Amino acid sequence: MQTGFVSSPHSARINRVDWVMLQVCLALVPGTAALVWFFGWGVLINMALATVLAVAAEALVLKLRGRPALPAIRDYSAVVTALLFALTVPPTLPWWLTLLGILFAIVIVKQLYGGIGYNPFNPAMAGYVFLLISYPVATTSWLPPNVPELLEAQDLTTLSFMDSMRLIFTGLLPAEHSWDAITAATPLDEMRTRLDQGMTIDEIRAVSPLWGDFGGRGWEWVANWFLLGGIYMIWRRVITWHIPVAFLAGLLAMAGAFWLLDPQTYPFPAFHLFSGAAILGAFFIATDPVSACTTKGGQLIYGFLIGTLVFVIRTWGGYPDAVAFSVLLLNIAAPMIDHYTQPRVFGQRKRA
Repeated sequence: MQTGFVSSPHSARINRVDWVMLQVCLALVPGTAALVWFFGWGVLINMALATVLAVAAEALVLKLRGRPALPAIRDYSAVVTALLFALTVPPTLPWWLTLLGILFAIVIVKQLYGGIGYNPFNPAMAGYVFLLISYPVATTSWLPPNVPELLEAQDLTTLSFMDSMRLIFTGLLPAEHSWDAITAATPLDEMRTRLDQGMTIDEIRAVSPLWGDFGGRGWEWVANWFLLGGIYMIWRRVITWHIPVAFLAGLLAMAGAFWLLDPQTYPFPAFHLFSGAAILGAFFIATDPVSACTTKGGQLIYGFLIGTLVFVIRTWGGYPDAVAFSVLLLNIAAPMIDHYTQPRVFGQRKRA
């Protein structure tokens, strides 16, 4: 027997779940900081609340299943689910809705299917869609971005940390505030509503200070910082480029084709990238290693179809953002896509 011999594989890549999840948490920091800057302390409050509830729910379910809770909690998968869920809901969401969403994500979507590695759907998006369908008003009531010109022009205001705490846990607003003064339409909502009223793109951009260079003011910066986090994950080899690039390519291809046909009815393609959750979805949500495709060719098809569906639902569907619905629909199709895109085994001929 030879001494000093190390058997294959000789890969230096770290694939531990806890390491991957911690890298995702780190990559979320720039975009989260931008969200807090533009939309207030409610973002951090929701993240902390969702994380505590997710870890507690996972520990309780594992205890009921007679399985040790500590190893599952230490992999940080519940923490990542909670953070992604909290980033997609408004910073004014009542605490009990956060509880409902997280319980649905962890208990129903994740643990009842067998835990991490077995869930067919992205838990964070399933929890978000559950709330969006059940409580559409609360789940779409966003604060206006903290941009002085916008706040002054529309007579809006922001919330302090204590105001946010009071609103989330009691539902009460300070006496000097009203719902009309603290909530505003998202760029996707505003664009969709104005287009349904028969306005052109130029008219829509002229009547409101909400718009930036491409998307909504504040939202553009949030997307840019999430993009930075996504590039970091590719650099660290936490994810590959296939799904994010295909996702954005599908969205841009559809948006660009219709914009060329009628630029006064369909926004410039970059609008779809820098408004809503497109960048967050491309790099952090669609790339979920459990519910996404695993073959390289399958990942390209999977990502492209998600991007295409995002444009279709945003343009003609009933939900302006559409990232969560698109991801869940392609989660269903992922096993079939993988089946038909399996690479040829080395040394074997490709079947007809």
